Amino acid sequence: MTEITDEYMQAQRALTRGYTVVLLKAADGYGRPGADAVVWEHGRRNFRLRAEGLLSIVCPVADDSDLCGVGIFNATVERTRELMEDDPGVRAGVFTYEVHPVRGFPGDALPGDG
Repeated sequence: MTEITDEYMQAQRALTRGYTVVLLKAADGYGRPGADAVVWEHGRRNFRLRAEGLLSIVCPVADDSDLCGVGIFNATVERTRELMEDDPGVRAGVFTYEVHPVRGFPGDALPGDG
């Protein structure tokens, strides 16, 4: 394993900046008739937010819990709440959400194939 010194850790910590994490959860409308179309439009909106640089990472959750997704926004908590209140799934009662301020390292990314 690579050795990580205290000095390295301190230098790296200084590079972090604020982001906002959203935990997307199923609401009462999840799974009801018509919800699939709403979820599709929610996904379309996520693609638009990604293209605009506001939604840096989006991870749908693929288990049987009420957690439906995790997103990391390149926006303040306040701006992220505004964006989420305008989400078609939230407006339709398909999803509810939690917003949390976090710190992360700019440039971090999920590994890809290849």
